Amino acid sequence: MTDQRWKPLLEPDRYAILFEEATERAGSSPLNHEKRVGTFCCAACHQPLFKSAAKYESGTGWPSFFQPLSPAAIGTKRDFKLFLPRTEYHCTRCGGHHGHV
Repeated sequence: MTDQRWKPLLEPDRYAILFEEATERAGSSPLNHEKRVGTFCCAACHQPLFKSAAKYESGTGWPSFFQPLSPAAIGTKRDFKLFLPRTEYHCTRCGGHHGHV
């Protein structure tokens, strides 16, 4: 689906993060405190992205993972928005932006 087809299906803040590459405030995600065993999925298309065993506390204020469930689930690209290059990762199914590595 195109980004615009996602817009009416998602909450405005979720759409902004996933398809406009906005950033939620550090420490504000309820996933920071999630400790149950399971799978973390894309917030738009629900593709499985990470197992809970790959989650760790990075000290950044955002949920952090050291290994995707499958290399095919995560795509990356270079991001120069903060002047220094960073690696952005996204869901390969819908293109939703999920953060940086």
